[in-house]
Amino acid sequence: MSLEENIGYEFKDKRLLEEAITHTSYAHEHGTKDYEKLEFLGDSILEFISSKYLFKHFPKLNEGELTKARATVVCEDSLYEVAKKIDMPSYVKVSQGELNSNGNHNKAVLADTIEALIAAMYFDGGLEQSEKFIIENLKDAMDNATTHVGDKDFKSALQEKLQVNGEVMIEYNVISEMGPDHDKTFEVELSINGKPYTTGIGKSKKHAEMDAAKNMLQLLNDNKITIVI
Repeated sequence: MSLEENIGYEFKDKRLLEEAITHTSYAHEHGTKDYEKLEFLGDSILEFISSKYLFKHFPKLNEGELTKARATVVCEDSLYEVAKKIDMPSYVKVSQGELNSNGNHNKAVLADTIEALIAAMYFDGGLEQSEKFIIENLKDAMDNATTHVGDKDFKSALQEKLQVNGEVMIEYNVISEMGPDHDKTFEVELSINGKPYTTGIGKSKKHAEMDAAKNMLQLLNDNKITIVI
């Protein structure tokens, strides 16, 4: 399949597509345009569309929560997953040297090409096409980000609560992984100063860690456990 088939959009101006997938290393070798300027615009379009989606579909979230959710969606990791989904490594143009060192699989490069592709679609077919691509490929990430919008607070809240009386070492260790590679579930054990206390479950290591921290906070808040520092 072609990249256009993978993304479900056929470019009227193929030069825009070529520019969107051309890394600076290849452009320097062949005297062509690279994707950096498109990436610049694509980043702004992505932020706008994701902000619009979150604002419209999650009216109960406050500004801070919306900002956190959006940051999760527009990050390098999310865009890298989209790049893998559409098989971008097979199409991105890098120099021979970059290719020899697997530069076509570089996370940052692939994330950049997604932003450039979004801008290329905008110029070729209008904002509607860019929005369609973003929603189709990042809707699940946006929905998931709102579900875990408070996750960042559990670990820091636990750290702050325990360090009131002195330094403490909190560790999170993966103790099991379940399911196929594309749909794993992780179980993490939380230890304090080397002693295990709680576990957490999540679809990523991060979410499992947050779940373990949340469970620990619950025990402390309910006075069901006392930590001696």
